[in-house]
Amino acid sequence: MRILLFIGKGGVGKTTLAAATAVRLARRGHETLVVSTDPAHSLADAFDTRLTSEPSLVDAKLHAAHVDTRGLVDSAWDELRCQLRAVLAGAGVDELDAEELTVVPGLDELLALTEVARLAKTGNWDTVVVDCGPTAETLRLLALPDAIATYLQRAFPARSVRGMVSGVGRQGWVDAVTRLAGHLAELRDLLADPQVTGVRLVLTPERLVVAESKRTLAALALRDIRVDGMIANRLVPKAGMRRGPAATWLRTRRDEQDAVLAELRASTPIELHVVEHRAAEPVGLAALASLADELYGRTDPLSSTAKRPPSLLQIRPEGAGYVLRVAIPLTEQSDVDLARIGDDLAITVDGMRRLVPLPAVLRRYQVADASVDGEGLLLQFAGATS
Repeated sequence: MRILLFIGKGGVGKTTLAAATAVRLARRGHETLVVSTDPAHSLADAFDTRLTSEPSLVDAKLHAAHVDTRGLVDSAWDELRCQLRAVLAGAGVDELDAEELTVVPGLDELLALTEVARLAKTGNWDTVVVDCGPTAETLRLLALPDAIATYLQRAFPARSVRGMVSGVGRQGWVDAVTRLAGHLAELRDLLADPQVTGVRLVLTPERLVVAESKRTLAALALRDIRVDGMIANRLVPKAGMRRGPAATWLRTRRDEQDAVLAELRASTPIELHVVEHRAAEPVGLAALASLADELYGRTDPLSSTAKRPPSLLQIRPEGAGYVLRVAIPLTEQSDVDLARIGDDLAITVDGMRRLVPLPAVLRRYQVADASVDGEGLLLQFAGATS
């Protein structure tokens, strides 16, 4: 099974392109599920049909669904949270503190992600296409497996949990937390596996949108999630030999868009597809199939010319120490901050932060210098302690 995540800034056309891709895949014989985690729920509008939280047939070999995050919170979390409060209260934790400790940040997004994984496993799908929410929400969602696993480890260490449980007889709660930790590990591995998960970054050919897209590439790389394709949507059609003010406007605007895309192509090896702006909004199966023809031509949407991305961390010995490369695509405008926290390296790029466990060989060394090159961060480690 393959999973394709369509991400990008709100309003760039992710939903339409995800739906068009799903139509193309289904008509090429793939059993396909397209599911939306976007709270706007516009996937139904693209297909011009009604959708629910369970997959429904919209065309031969094509099913679609919306993720109902509010319903997931109501049905899946309340019972576990009640158990958590009982355990903490039995361990002598104040009722108000217990309430605060059982509020997991990003729960809605986490449940949306786990629901996508559940839906992927419930059917005999060849491909699952995911219409993600706006970029900021998607980056937060994709960071959650690591973030919440860390939250659980620090808020409820296994040893102290066993002690609390033995006092109040809540073995079921430990089992529930253990299962949640297992799900998080599976999600993290699934998202970071380029053989399973592909990410398509959708953008419009505007400088502000392209600048955000470059930051998104860095933020995803920080999570070990690599983009294997980009789609520039809504290019102004070429004016051809036409004359007059309207044709002049079209040429000027298209030249500007082409220049923006040329700069983008020069800054990244990721393949870029383009789609021209259409006079009529592509709604319904026929229009979506036509859009997919323009987008993919004769190629398979699952194919990618992207090279296998390098590992996030690469180590080499140098002198009496080591050099650690953190493979993140950075630009001259990238805002980078580094901090050493015990055996972890805290890396923040344009406001997105990740704690990266240092390889064991580097833990006795100190960061002596840091620099940036075309392939990411370079950290010099020296001064080993005994």
